[in-house]
Amino acid sequence: MEKAISGKTRLAGLYALPARHSFSPTMHTTSFRELGIDAVYLSFDVQPKTLGRSIQAIRDLEMLGVNLSMPHKMAAVEYMDELSQAARLIGAINTIVNQDGKLVGHTTDGIGCLESLKEHDLTVVDQKVTILGAGGAATAIITQAALDGAKAIDVFNIQDSFYQTIEPKLKLIEQETNCHLNLYDLADEEQLSRSLAESDLLINGTNVGMDPEPDKMPIPSADLLRSDLPVFDVIYHPAKTALLKAAEAKGAVAINGLGMLLHQGAAAFKLWTGQEMPLAVTRPLLAAEIQK
Repeated sequence: MEKAISGKTRLAGLYALPARHSFSPTMHTTSFRELGIDAVYLSFDVQPKTLGRSIQAIRDLEMLGVNLSMPHKMAAVEYMDELSQAARLIGAINTIVNQDGKLVGHTTDGIGCLESLKEHDLTVVDQKVTILGAGGAATAIITQAALDGAKAIDVFNIQDSFYQTIEPKLKLIEQETNCHLNLYDLADEEQLSRSLAESDLLINGTNVGMDPEPDKMPIPSADLLRSDLPVFDVIYHPAKTALLKAAEAKGAVAINGLGMLLHQGAAAFKLWTGQEMPLAVTRPLLAAEIQK
């Protein structure tokens, strides 16, 4: 018999807009139940104008903490009492931990990516990595890879209005780690070819390959891939993007973003509870939810 909600039941949740589509409640509440933790996880549609009050509610209601998704990842930083190193470098958070009223902001997306790579016996330590994109998820991966010991990271992004803000952030990451970072225009095919030829891992941190253009690739040609260049794509639906199909055709290891999604949630769960998420239970649940 499942344990009923009690007067001591703690609350965790998701602050986003929209939030109701999320499968995080299923993943986290199932994990709480599996481990006998008296807590539940709910999704909340939080308007930007009420974000400050909603974050104060974490203290007032003695919540375990919350996850954050768009559009709150950057805006929530100013309300934190403390930031993890990765969160400070990125300037954004996706997890808040309530430590007896002190709110600590973390980012777990990068952790999720690197944990997923470990499941395939891959590491960034002393490796050169090429990353496509420099948005929220990509920057989290760049930062965590640098913190975890990557030797060099070549970042490719389109020359948009956001491009000029990326370089100072990469310089700051470089100053606090032993990783050398370069920023290039994604349209520079010659540089991309050189970088991939020298790289030990390719990560796609863009949304190229998602619907409505699932046949599109974020690189100009599959000829840039090779059998000994593992490819990780943050996209998890479709399960095999055009980029991953091309990598597999070359005989390379090809990994989608499902493991990253699972492990970023597991990292938040551990921050709140001190316990490991029961992945054997949550992984099939997550996979089933995505296919709906």
